[in-house]
Formats: sequence, C-alpha cells, structure tokens
Amino acid sequence: MKIDKKFLTGILTGIMLVLSINLVFKTFTKDTGQKKLSEIQKIIDDNFSGEIDNEKLKDYMYSGYVAGLEDRYSYYMNKDVFNEFLKQSDGAYVGIGVSTKIDEKDGRLKIISIYDGSNAPQAGIQIGDKIVKIGATRVDQNNYAEAIKLLQGNADTSVKVTIYRESSNETFETSIIRKNINVPTVSGKMLENEIGYIKIEEFDRVTYDQYVNTLNNLKSQGMKRLIIDLRNNPGGLLNTVVKITDSLVPKGIITYIEDKYGNKSYEYSDENYLAMPLVVLVNENSASASEVLSGAIKDFGVGKLVGEKTFGKGVVQNTFKLSDGSGVKITMAKYYTPNGICIHGKGIEPDYKIKGISSENLSSLPFNEDIQLQKGIEIVKSL
Repeated sequence: MKIDKKFLTGILTGIMLVLSINLVFKTFTKDTGQKKLSEIQKIIDDNFSGEIDNEKLKDYMYSGYVAGLEDRYSYYMNKDVFNEFLKQSDGAYVGIGVSTKIDEKDGRLKIISIYDGSNAPQAGIQIGDKIVKIGATRVDQNNYAEAIKLLQGNADTSVKVTIYRESSNETFETSIIRKNINVPTVSGKMLENEIGYIKIEEFDRVTYDQYVNTLNNLKSQGMKRLIIDLRNNPGGLLNTVVKITDSLVPKGIITYIEDKYGNKSYEYSDENYLAMPLVVLVNENSASASEVLSGAIKDFGVGKLVGEKTFGKGVVQNTFKLSDGSGVKITMAKYYTPNGICIHGKGIEPDYKIKGISSENLSSLPFNEDIQLQKGIEIVKSL
C-alpha cells in the first residue's frame, strides 16, 4: 500500500506537537509548584509573628502530599516517627501501652486494646476511649503518625492526654507515665472439655513465636479442640499471619495479593497442619491480617467463624524508607482469600452470627458472660 507523504508528515507533526505540549506542561507544573511554594514561604517569613520551625513545615508538607491520596492507610513519617513505627512492629517499645486505630466515624484515635503492665488503667483509660489531644496537640487521622510519636518517648516520663468517652459523653484530661512495654500479643488457657483458648491481639514480629509457645503449652495439657480469638485484632504483618495460618490449614493457597498492574503474589501452606476441631472468634474490629486468617479458615472449611462480621480491610500497605531515614506507608495492593474473594469494604460474614457485648468492654468480660465465646465452645464441641 502506498503511503501519502503529506499524511505521514501530518502524523509526525502531530506526535511532535503532543510531545512538546507534554514537556511544556510538566515543566510548567514543576515550575509553578516551586514558585507557589516560594510565594507561601515569603508570606510566612514576612508576616508570621510566631516562631518558625522549618523542619516541621517540611514534615507537614510531605504529610500533606501523601494525605492528598485520600487513603487513611497511607501516610508519611519523619525519621523519629518512622524509627518508632519499626520498633512497635517488633512488639517492644516505650509508651503508654495502648493499641489504637482511626475511628471511621470521626477520624479520632480509638483505643482498641490496653497491654498488660500498662499505666493506662491507673490513669482512668478504658478500651473504646478516644484520644482527642496529646499535650496541646489536637490529633486525628491527619496527624496520626505524629500522635503515635507523641504518645511514645522515654521511660518514666509523663504525657498528658485528653480523652473523650462516647458511652458517657464526657471529655477529661489525664496524665500517664510511659514505660518499657514488651507487647504480649498472644495469651492462652485451657478450658473445660479439653478445649484450648488462644487470644491473638495483633500480628507483630514476636507473635509467631508467642503463638507456637502457647499452642505447644496447650497441647501438653491435653488440648483436643481449639478456639482462636481474633476479636479487636487490628491486623499487623502479613508474613506473621501467613506462618500462623500455615499451621492451621492443609496444603494450598493461604492468600494472594494483586497490585495496580495486575501482578499477583501467592502465599502457600504446606501439608502439615493442626487437624482438630477449630473455632475462630471475630467481630467488627477484626481487620486486615485477622481477615487473612479468618478467610483462609472459612474457605478451607477447617473451622467455623463465630461472632460478627469483620472490619473489611482488604488492602495491603508497604513501608518504604526514604534517603534521609524518614518513611512512607503506602497502600499498594489488594489481598484475596483462597477462593479469590476480596473483602475490602465488605468484611467476612461468620458462620454463626452472634452479637456480643460492645468491643470496648470485651477485655474485662468474664468468660462465663461472654456469649460469643460460650457459643464458640458449644460449636467446637460439636465438630
């Protein structure tokens, strides 16, 4: 076929024009951004009457940039906050001894668990309380990383927090002494009828070893049935939950994640697993890694879920260290159950839906008054 030279010339001219416009646009955007920032900086320098902390200004600029993604799970951390974040993932840190999450209703920091040995109870703190201010700093989802840093610090130092308690509609201030906390993420005990009970608070680096030790201890006491309690468990590290799930399900796919490009990464279990009657307790605060375990148990059919529908966080974050030691945590993929179900925004429905006491009061509830646990005992005895 003969190609018209004028037509070809028009095509090439069009391509060059598009490339030129794209280059000009990028240059304009870059220059405009720098110019606008310089203008703002000059206004601040010439007019702001208070003290100027340029490093803090930069941190807020980076935080705001990531916040523009409008994803509650993605955020920037300066060097100090990033180091503390890594320590907390290890399962040991200095702080007030509570675990928090962002409340979807109002964006405040909601206390979802209090660690044994924490000074928080003596300061009048309860599960379900919301942290409104730390010192003079008002905190919410927009400065979550800073809030975590403010709660932590040196052992034996005091931090003042303002608490809002929704159940009584009251707001109060209290001071808490920070201390070294070795986070106990797993606990267990033997119940009647050879039933073992394991509570997993979250999935940190220390959790798998704590789980194995607890499981072996229960086995040595003659455990023949098992209840795993994931209620109020906000999640944690994927590799930790995969190792624990591997011990509970037969050979197959535990979960897989899919990134923005459609690339899939699979996590597998081997043929060795705990072949005994199993019940997993879940509620509306069982999220992320907890849902990886729950979803696998349900899809493999090796146990029953009892409680309420889970939180529905089916996205995975990865943490990236920047050149100056700071970091960003970014949502980078969705995860799926073995049957290919993405539960993000939907949650996992339990096999037996049992409404329990409010999650805030769960930790202080006696076993014989815990109707979800009692239903779990009834179910696991019948398996």
